[in-house]
Amino acid sequence: MTRLRIPPALRYPRFRYLWMALILSTAGANMQLWAIFWHVRSLTPHPIALGMIGLVRVLPVTFFSLLGGVAADRYNRRLIFFLTQCVLTFVAGALACLTFRRAITIWHIYALTALQATAVAFDLPARQALVPNLVSSKDLPNAFSLGSIAFQIGAIVGPALGGWTIATWGQAYPYLINALSYVAVLFAIWRIGPVAQQRIRTRHVLLDWQAIREGWLFILGQPLIFSSMVLDFFATFFSSANTLMPIVARDILGVGEVEYGWLSSAQAIGAVLAGLVLSQMGEVRRQGPLFLFSVVCFGLATILFGLARVFWLAMLALILIGAADAVSTILRNTIRQLLTPDYLRGRMVSVNQIFFLGGPQLGEVEAGVVAQLFGVPFAIVSGGIGCLLAVVWVARRWPQLWTVDRVEPLAAD
Repeated sequence: MTRLRIPPALRYPRFRYLWMALILSTAGANMQLWAIFWHVRSLTPHPIALGMIGLVRVLPVTFFSLLGGVAADRYNRRLIFFLTQCVLTFVAGALACLTFRRAITIWHIYALTALQATAVAFDLPARQALVPNLVSSKDLPNAFSLGSIAFQIGAIVGPALGGWTIATWGQAYPYLINALSYVAVLFAIWRIGPVAQQRIRTRHVLLDWQAIREGWLFILGQPLIFSSMVLDFFATFFSSANTLMPIVARDILGVGEVEYGWLSSAQAIGAVLAGLVLSQMGEVRRQGPLFLFSVVCFGLATILFGLARVFWLAMLALILIGAADAVSTILRNTIRQLLTPDYLRGRMVSVNQIFFLGGPQLGEVEAGVVAQLFGVPFAIVSGGIGCLLAVVWVARRWPQLWTVDRVEPLAAD
């Protein structure tokens, strides 16, 4: 009988601090996100209002992501990580305060969500580029697998607890709990201590067009990185409909806050199961075909979710969506990080942000518009079909994806 082993990346103390803190923080962040969706649905019944959440989240990413990448390669990534977590704490606290006072409007939610997205535009390049500085290159796939598990555990606990919290205590408490969860991340950042990194040298503060151009040219010159980003964008653009979940729960499945919480957690349940399997595997081979196959499964499961009319089938479809997305995320993150030099990683992640955050957030807008015109089920099913068509196009446009077995790092640590 095979015994479970301690994942190699957890043998690095500094990565372990970060990993455990992110579980708590992600739980709080997901509790807040899905509580916002429910909150907006409580303020207005129109699907387009939910789709607007995607718009106010994607605009700051579009404007600030490239600057965040330059900052991550120019300045101390650990310090940037700390400052952005402070901003996220403020946003959660403001949502809680306004809701407790019964003074909150949908425009408050949009404005604070935009501020949160701006902080994330700087947070994600610094945080993801920090991980390769905490573990060796041979354990990097395992670190990203564990990162996916941390994110998905939080994404299970957060929405499920959030639905129960709203039903039991009220709308404001998920925001308050999220604000408190960031304390764990701030403590982990302190325990990690100074982290060595390669930095670009520039006389500009942030708006360094030469540095931004260097990042884009590098990505355009790496077909595996660029094609994975393009597929990520179009697959999530067509298949994203998370903001419609309150309408699915209330109006199609006929369930309440607690069941809504479990529906919101279902994708993460599937992702954790897939992440646990990958974390116990050794070296993953045939990474390119496995990546493409996982996106196909993502699209098919989205179609099944759009057709579901009972709670258990919707849960199953969402679990399959989460499992497929986790495999895709782990593989594409591994490919991108191993093919990118350390001094370019922040800018690579910032460009990637435009694709992997821009796709789903613009997709939420698209889903809201289509749902407003043709209904929620049509919006979800047509999105799944669009995802499958995107896989076919990318596989034909970049056939080298089919030949990728495993990726070697550009240089040794």
